[in-house]
Amino acid sequence: MHHSTLKISRRNLLHNYNYYHSKLSESTKILVLVKANGYGHGDIEISRLVEEFGADYLGVAFPCEGIKLKKAGIKLPIIILTPGTGGFEELIEYGLEPSIASFETALEFIRAAEKTGKKGYPIHLKLDTGMSRVGFRREQLPELTDFIRENTYIYVKSVFSHLSSAEYIIHDNFTHNQIEEFSSMYGIIAQSLGYNPIKHILNSSGILRYPESQFDMVRLGIGLYGSSYVDGSSYLMPAAELQAPVINVSKIRERSVGYGRYGRIGHEEREIATIPLGYADGINRHLGRGNVSFSINGHMAPTIGNICMDMFMMDVTGCNVKVGDIVTIFGENPSAIYLANLLDTITYEIFTSVSARVKRIICD
Repeated sequence: MHHSTLKISRRNLLHNYNYYHSKLSESTKILVLVKANGYGHGDIEISRLVEEFGADYLGVAFPCEGIKLKKAGIKLPIIILTPGTGGFEELIEYGLEPSIASFETALEFIRAAEKTGKKGYPIHLKLDTGMSRVGFRREQLPELTDFIRENTYIYVKSVFSHLSSAEYIIHDNFTHNQIEEFSSMYGIIAQSLGYNPIKHILNSSGILRYPESQFDMVRLGIGLYGSSYVDGSSYLMPAAELQAPVINVSKIRERSVGYGRYGRIGHEEREIATIPLGYADGINRHLGRGNVSFSINGHMAPTIGNICMDMFMMDVTGCNVKVGDIVTIFGENPSAIYLANLLDTITYEIFTSVSARVKRIICD
């Protein structure tokens, strides 16, 4: 068993969920994103918790992620946001709902639905309103609406798009244009269909900055996990702590530490602790060589030497450390936001880098 744990706080998750819920109308549905192993927090664990919290939908990237959740007994409907091509018959078998973003994907899904004899199967139409990643564009709408009306095997459960820059004030005009474009395109589709599918465009940042555009549903992702790029997450709580025990403490002088001898100890004796986490577990190599300090016994102790694949070392001189003492990599202190800023990245990468061999546990 791996020594380290990612301790997921049910209380903090619920706090974050309720914070975003408080920004919404009672009728607005919440889709929680649990792709990429629940943003690194554990997809099954998070899915079970948000089912309990009252979420309406789950969103994953790929069919394999949705199948895993269904096999684990998750009851909430699941949207596959990046279905790609192939595997649609298995997707239908597990009752997963695909997003359709191209005619090629739509045709392939229709063929799979025909084979299974399923009619009126729920799909979700993805519109490209400015992200320029995937999705139907305005000029494709006449062909798209004709295609949908001619096929009885599909039923449009929702229509959605994705904001590219909701957290950036400098891009507010662009974001407003995206929302207006989406509403206009949605109107054309709904009028053609003769019914109103669920309408959604807001992500976590959008919920906070554009609540007037919450429509029928919002998609809650990084905000649930305690991170926001709107105002520094002052109202959110860390959803998890990455921790590991000290497995060795050595008192050394006039020696080097780690690969490449980048950790150097002079004449003065230092205490060096070894922690069983490495770059294979998501401890970025740029955090080595004293570039960051982690929390232990109420102290902040710096790394020393290079991060190894499965371990790293800390200079814990004066921290009264013994084998078994717990080191916090991220949580309250240091925070994932602090580490992300230090590495010139985003908290998404910090969270999703935590490897699958790190045990996820629910606490409080």
